[in-house]
Amino acid sequence: MNEVYHIPAMLSETIDGLDIKRGGVYVDVTFGGGGHSRAILDRMSAENKGKLYSFDQDIEAFENAMKDDAWRKANEEGSWEFVHSNFRYLRNWMDYYGVTEIDGLLADLGVSFHHFDCPDRGFSFRFSAPLDMRMNQTAKRTAADIVNGYSEEELARVLWLYGEMKNSRVVAKNICRARAQKAIERTEELVAASRIPAEMSKELARLFQALRIEVNDEMGALREMLVAARDLLKPGGRIAILTYHSLEDRLVKNFLRSGNLEGTIEKDFYGNNLSPFEVIEKGKEASAEEVERNPRARSAKLRVAEKRDGRCS
Repeated sequence: MNEVYHIPAMLSETIDGLDIKRGGVYVDVTFGGGGHSRAILDRMSAENKGKLYSFDQDIEAFENAMKDDAWRKANEEGSWEFVHSNFRYLRNWMDYYGVTEIDGLLADLGVSFHHFDCPDRGFSFRFSAPLDMRMNQTAKRTAADIVNGYSEEELARVLWLYGEMKNSRVVAKNICRARAQKAIERTEELVAASRIPAEMSKELARLFQALRIEVNDEMGALREMLVAARDLLKPGGRIAILTYHSLEDRLVKNFLRSGNLEGTIEKDFYGNNLSPFEVIEKGKEASAEEVERNPRARSAKLRVAEKRDGRCS
């Protein structure tokens, strides 16, 4: 396997958090370079009929995996199934495979190195490339469609909501002025249109992050996946999620605390939390040693919860 495709953050901590059981059914909804999936398989026992389903909407992830004999063997033996789909369709695919309960689910919400470092995908302002940013290359809408098609108000909303850019209105206005002269089709054209100085790399990263999230409807997909995971997890099953920016982290944190998308904590007559989850890990961060080896782990937070017995709110 090409290890450059993606280096998973907090690998051992995440797998430990799942508390993997032999013969269990597990789902990795973000296959990427396969690092987390491989670690899950290593702790499962094919002899005891353990099963792993790995999701990725980018077919390149599967093509990369199939270069490795171990993945081909796991697929042939039936211990591993690759699902070429957005994880928002988790429930549909589990129904398709006849799976009614799972023992654990892992989600690494970070973008693969492959996407950031592949110039022609348009995920990074570091490269000259078409303004694409689609995780699923069969999807129709690109970042260029948003940049050139959204109103100034809509564009400012996206930059504020998903990039948390304090100057979102100014940047949106700059982009709209530039596109009035010529359509913005490439990454370098977007950087120039935004008028964000090159030395303000964090602001440029926020701009590209906001557009990527909008293009791929990442927050909508995350909400749908969380609800499906809650319903599919069997009592004692665990969910482990790695987040990388505050917006998704708040959603995950509140969902695991409450068991619902609104983040409303329901309590019984005695004041006991009725959430279907018991939070195990409340936002663990990567060690200094790991960050030195893998700087992109700096923003990662690990949250783990276990499904309780009883009803789901």
